[in-house]
Amino acid sequence: MTAASPSPALPAAAAPAAARWRRGLSDPAVGIWLAALGVTLLGWAVVAVRGGEFLTQPNITGILQNCVALGLIALGQTMVILTGSLDLSVAYLASLGTLVAAETMAGSDGNMVTAVVAVLALCAGVGLANGLIVTRLKVNAFIATLGVALILRGWIEDNYTGPAGDVSRSFQRLGYDRIGPVPVSVFLLVGVALALWFVLRRTRLGHHMYATGGDEHAARLSGVRTERTVVIAHVLCALCVGIAALFLAARFGAGSPWAGTEARYDLESIAAVVLGGTLLAGGRGGVVGTLGGVTVLAVLDSVFNQLAVDPFFKNVLRGVVIIAAVAVYARGRRSAGRNR
Repeated sequence: MTAASPSPALPAAAAPAAARWRRGLSDPAVGIWLAALGVTLLGWAVVAVRGGEFLTQPNITGILQNCVALGLIALGQTMVILTGSLDLSVAYLASLGTLVAAETMAGSDGNMVTAVVAVLALCAGVGLANGLIVTRLKVNAFIATLGVALILRGWIEDNYTGPAGDVSRSFQRLGYDRIGPVPVSVFLLVGVALALWFVLRRTRLGHHMYATGGDEHAARLSGVRTERTVVIAHVLCALCVGIAALFLAARFGAGSPWAGTEARYDLESIAAVVLGGTLLAGGRGGVVGTLGGVTVLAVLDSVFNQLAVDPFFKNVLRGVVIIAAVAVYARGRRSAGRNR
């Protein structure tokens, strides 16, 4: 009787590949994009059963357009959350940004550059104020940015009762032009995302942001200037809000005192960041997952609108989806910790 032949080497060689595959699937960024695909297919099926059409060019274009403003603000929110901070002033800052843009342009193409600079300067100043209040005055980020939000709200409500200003025709093309089914504003979103991805993954500042959010005390002992890192994160967040405000002004054709608050960009942006796998405590996450979270929220909105879902029930479903996603991530992290 002959001895058993040795087992082939293929399974052993395939084991590392299988392990890498499992790690890839456990990555929150990969998971949220798979969820986005699943939600899209499920939405298509449900709408088709109800006799509607979901994956049409107008609907796809609408979903992509709905991703832009929320996506830009959520990308900025990602930066501050990664450092362990937070920004609740984004909704009112977006509203004020549209008003400044429209009133500065006053319908003239010659004022476009001035308007863009004015909006970005305003937002950078608010972001700097947020960062300094959090780091120098040692005010909790939730309270600090909520206080700034109330200041902005008071200014808006005291000076505006409705739309104001006039966005030039040329600038409005940012809000409406498209290449095929893809709005040109999506390229703006992708450009900002790539820039922030580069900052986080390829620069010292990005490494400092992760270190600050992961363990601020250890990062400080390692030589990281944590306060400066948090301030820069708040400025970057506010600049992203300014870009979103410019896009919203182009969409509306005028400044809107309710542009940010009606869309609940403060809570929606945080929800998108958390859905994308970024920890609220900081130190883990990134822009790729955030874009996936934005996509999930935009697809859900489109499905709910197609099905004419009651607004209250729509918010309930969105809340359930967010809680379920965070619970799944938390369970996955606990399982990974036990395996190690």
